[in-house]
Amino acid sequence: MPDHAGRIVEVRGTDGAPPYIVRFDDGHESLVFPGPDSVVRHSG
Repeated sequence: MPDHAGRIVEVRGTDGAPPYIVRFDDGHESLVFPGPDSVVRHSG
């Protein structure tokens, strides 16, 4: 499966934990539970 990039627009878990609502670069939004190969980067 190819890599996907997106921005977390809503956190549904407690204390910043998943699940997240993610808006992907192609515009669609989805509820995401990141897997062990996921990378979450924090913006400054």
